[in-house]
Amino acid sequence: MSYVNFLALILILIGALNWGLVGFFQYNVVEAFLGKTMAANIVYCLVGLAGVWGLGFLTKCKALCCCSSSEKKMDKSDKGGCCRK
Repeated sequence: MSYVNFLALILILIGALNWGLVGFFQYNVVEAFLGKTMAANIVYCLVGLAGVWGLGFLTKCKALCCCSSSEKKMDKSDKGGCCRK
């Protein structure tokens, strides 16, 4: 996994956890640490960009698309994650 992909994944997780806390407990971690500042807005922008970048993960993960049937097995020899019958 490349550094950019890893960073995007971390930011996506931070955003998801933050939204979960906002939804369940009305507690915003980003604003708790940074307040309503430009720095908080930058964090939100970075999380949003990471989410857009993360859409590319879906095209790379063929297992999500082609291995929906229980009769198919993952072909471990293929690094793209393709399935075989």
